[in-house]
Amino acid sequence: MNLLEKATVPTMYFIGVTTTNSSIMKLFPEWAKALDLNEAVLKGIDLEIHADPKEYREVVEFIKNDELSLGALVTTHKIDLYKAAKDLFDYLDPYAQMFGELSSISKRDGALRGHAKDPITSRLALERFVPDGYWKEYGGELLLLGAGGSAIAISSALLDRQHGDDIPSSVKMTDIDERRLAEAEKIIRKVNPDAKVECRLATGSEENGRLLEGLKPRSLVVNATGMGKDRPGSPLPDRARFPQDSLVWELNYRGERDFMHQALAQKDERNLHVEDGWIYFLHGWTQVMAEVFDIEIDAEQFDRIEQLSNKIR
Repeated sequence: MNLLEKATVPTMYFIGVTTTNSSIMKLFPEWAKALDLNEAVLKGIDLEIHADPKEYREVVEFIKNDELSLGALVTTHKIDLYKAAKDLFDYLDPYAQMFGELSSISKRDGALRGHAKDPITSRLALERFVPDGYWKEYGGELLLLGAGGSAIAISSALLDRQHGDDIPSSVKMTDIDERRLAEAEKIIRKVNPDAKVECRLATGSEENGRLLEGLKPRSLVVNATGMGKDRPGSPLPDRARFPQDSLVWELNYRGERDFMHQALAQKDERNLHVEDGWIYFLHGWTQVMAEVFDIEIDAEQFDRIEQLSNKIR
């Protein structure tokens, strides 16, 4: 773990595994200028995956007690950090408590606050490419490849009961980890007990391919496995066929993104709309920055951030 040094200017932290490799290290200074946070800096805190709980507590206690350490975005360690240090927080938002994870650490008037921002981030990203009334009009399905935090957040955003009957006609979720699947299903059923949900253990790409080819037209297929970014390959076999007129979302915004290229190869023939994870990445960061620095980021400012980011990407 990096040495934790007392902050001398307003500081936000990025708690991850190899934070120096992230695009955010180049983007943050430009965003800070655009948001009039000119003195603010971003520092990475690298922890091994499934680090010792003492390390998570040390990081949280440091942020809590250091005056100019204003908060952090958490990735990879969301669940482990929550389990190790949830008692150190003065406030945990409902999503953090329901999902048992934290993506945002912030402070207000001396109180340490924890949020799970992914459901909000997912909703904002989905609004960019899923038309209003899409599910009610077409009756498509949702296939989530992977049952981690992002998949749970996406399903929660789409199945929120405030949408009424404008939700996917069914949700199919796969993963290689039976325990993770069971936990994801439990959370999704809390979000919307009336939704049709099927969670299936998939030990390889062939099972995912069969599920894909059984989907209705105008469905949404999401790669939430991480394959194609830090791990090679795709959760689908090369010969897999996407459903006609459907939406395809590759959550990765960097790396080989094999899943996205499989979809792009069928884009014209199957009339697919293909998205990567770039807008999801931008919303994820700006939502946490707004919390950490206690600011509003309106649509015009987000557009400016997107334009700046596209030049650097």
